[in-house]
Amino acid sequence: MLNRVNHGNEPAYLNAADVSAYAPWPELIEALRDGFRSDITVPMRHHHSFPASNGGRDNTLLLMPAWQTGLALGVKLVSVVPENGSRGLPAIHSIYVLSDATTGSVRAILDGGEITARRTAATSALAVDYLARQSAQRLLIVGTGRLCRNVAQSHSAVRPIKQIEIWGRSRERAEIAARDVEDLTGIAARPVDDLETAVRSADIITCVTLTQTPLVKGEWLLPGVHLDLIGGFTPDMRETDDDAIARSDVYVDTLAGAPNEAGDILQPLRSGVLSMSDIHGDLFDLCRNRTRGRKSDDAMTLFKSAGHALQDLTIANLVTRQSNDRGQ
Repeated sequence: MLNRVNHGNEPAYLNAADVSAYAPWPELIEALRDGFRSDITVPMRHHHSFPASNGGRDNTLLLMPAWQTGLALGVKLVSVVPENGSRGLPAIHSIYVLSDATTGSVRAILDGGEITARRTAATSALAVDYLARQSAQRLLIVGTGRLCRNVAQSHSAVRPIKQIEIWGRSRERAEIAARDVEDLTGIAARPVDDLETAVRSADIITCVTLTQTPLVKGEWLLPGVHLDLIGGFTPDMRETDDDAIARSDVYVDTLAGAPNEAGDILQPLRSGVLSMSDIHGDLFDLCRNRTRGRKSDDAMTLFKSAGHALQDLTIANLVTRQSNDRGQ
């Protein structure tokens, strides 16, 4: 649950390092579990286009609000500027504004990029806690970007991971990611070249890519595996194929979001490979014990995360509370 605030405090700015320091993985995962059991309100996010200064492709402003009555309200503001690559700047910039839901006064302004990266990994780890085998020890991460490092840490907080393998299109980046992951987790990590062989030997497979062509094939999946899809967040992105969807017990972060936004769910729904009744539930159902998670050690489970403003509000509140408690 969210916590009441101290009225009259001046708002603080909490940067990426603060967000990381004040949201350790075990505490964040449990805060998210509580969040999915709570009465947080999440309206539809707002999309607004604004013109590029050079007349190129339009830019996008995203507003993602959420609140819990009498406790806290927040909004993530995200700007997406495709032309920034030519300027040597990131395409995406974001901040999170956390306010008191009673008075409307601003409590804190937080780094939005770290909020998103950290809550995304923790949300999938929460799903792992319900869906992966308790004895899962081998984690395969498909993708070498920022989230690769995060999911290695978050998933090892909920399962006894002893071996981490990393596959990427670039061997060099996979090697760098493996070194980083080993330094961060203390768990043996190594790059792999043969994705099929790695999939066939993994207990948990986590995909953190932006691919539009499925990478993980259903025919490679063995009984007992958990497939965790994080990267694809638009209707034309897919990290796995129809066979994986058809063979697995499918879960999503929210039934309101993933079936409408994420290609890994939306495309099979449109083609008839998957129906809404085939989806076993979402994190609201799992956290509130309205549906079962893993049904047997031999079951194949699949979780698709699309993101939700509840997650942003939960981590923003946790970080701000921890900062206040430590006198920052």
